[in-house]
Amino acid sequence: MRLRRRLLTGLVAFSARHAAGLRVVLPDGEAIGADANPKVTLTFRSWGVVRSLLTGRMDKLGDAYVSGDIGVDGSLHDILQLGVALAESFGRAPRLAAAFKPLALRPFRHTRRNDKAAVQSHYDVSNDFYRLWLDDSMTYSCAYFRTGKEDIHQAQAQKIDHICAKLRLAPGDRLLDIGCGWGGLVRRAARERGVHALGVTNSPAQYEFARSRVAQDGLDARVEIRLQDYRDIPGDGAFDKIVSVGMYEHVGLNNLHAYFGQVARLLKPGGTFLNHGIITTDPEGLAQGPPGGEFINRHVFPGGELPNLPRVLKEMARRRLEPVDIEDLRPHYARTLLLWASRFEAHADEVIKAGGEERYRVWRVYLAGMAHAFDSAWLSIAQVLAYKPAGGRPAPRPFSRAYQYREEGSVPIAGPLDWTVDLAAQAGPHAKSPAASQFS
Repeated sequence: MRLRRRLLTGLVAFSARHAAGLRVVLPDGEAIGADANPKVTLTFRSWGVVRSLLTGRMDKLGDAYVSGDIGVDGSLHDILQLGVALAESFGRAPRLAAAFKPLALRPFRHTRRNDKAAVQSHYDVSNDFYRLWLDDSMTYSCAYFRTGKEDIHQAQAQKIDHICAKLRLAPGDRLLDIGCGWGGLVRRAARERGVHALGVTNSPAQYEFARSRVAQDGLDARVEIRLQDYRDIPGDGAFDKIVSVGMYEHVGLNNLHAYFGQVARLLKPGGTFLNHGIITTDPEGLAQGPPGGEFINRHVFPGGELPNLPRVLKEMARRRLEPVDIEDLRPHYARTLLLWASRFEAHADEVIKAGGEERYRVWRVYLAGMAHAFDSAWLSIAQVLAYKPAGGRPAPRPFSRAYQYREEGSVPIAGPLDWTVDLAAQAGPHAKSPAASQFS
């Protein structure tokens, strides 16, 4: 016991140099560290948990945190500071730092059954649980900020509008949303842009909620919601536009080729596709951030796997989808997660009632930890816009990005070169004629 206490005392001294004052309460009630007004208090309720800390068993510490065998008191900011500093210096840390580990990979077979079970374990907690801290549209993905001062409701509406603008949605377009969640995007696209939309999800809870909202909005004639795996969507070239927001993280790295292949099959020639998803920032595609085990994979996103941006572009190109526009939204997701975490904290009692004590502990650290991960650039998020070739040629597309920010009006389109134009007239008064310059 003496060795354990000496090491714990050393950790407390370390925290005082690097972050907030730490107070550690041992299972026998002895307290070590800051006596008056500690910023973070760790309470160990069994000596087995202390042993896991001293031996760096992050997986065991994660389970102990979820079950309540470790108590953590303090502001989320102070907890994050302390956890990161300890993890980076010792390669071991309180359970908190595990939330920063970006979707650590573990063997997971991405069958239809396994993927459906993984999705349901995450999204079918209860709609009431998510309603407490998401926006009014129940949009569970990175929002879009123009000033950084918007609330979550406005920022999520801006995100959907930004996506619709990038896709250049027009009345009558057939839109597919792969992983439609609670249906916020398809409903707004149908209502504001006049499209006919199909949204698919693997979550029964999302399916029932989305269908109810579609009926409530009077959009049954233009929006269909299906409980369906993306691999089972029929129809070659059936859609003018396809969007996938925060979904491909569930398909598995080895299945990205098949995933983008399905998109290419469903998209009509000349059609537009937007993929919005999390990426790792490591050039080799490795996880970034301090060590901390597989907390997210074990307790939040089973089977989640992240590519880096080069992998995304490579897999798209292999399926003959032409990436034409890439936008990094890393600061937007950091702020989104911070707003979610703040709303989560503000509704703590209701969250516990809706999801239970264990889920509250998991998500409290997960949301704040992910905000820190994006803010630290361990993770990022990319919107990649791509076109499917038509008639053996690249699809026509806008000359500039101006259309993405234009509320209305015609958009100049760059098509194939027109070789019948008067080249001399276009070149200006001092240019040589094409014939004269051919071999000069």
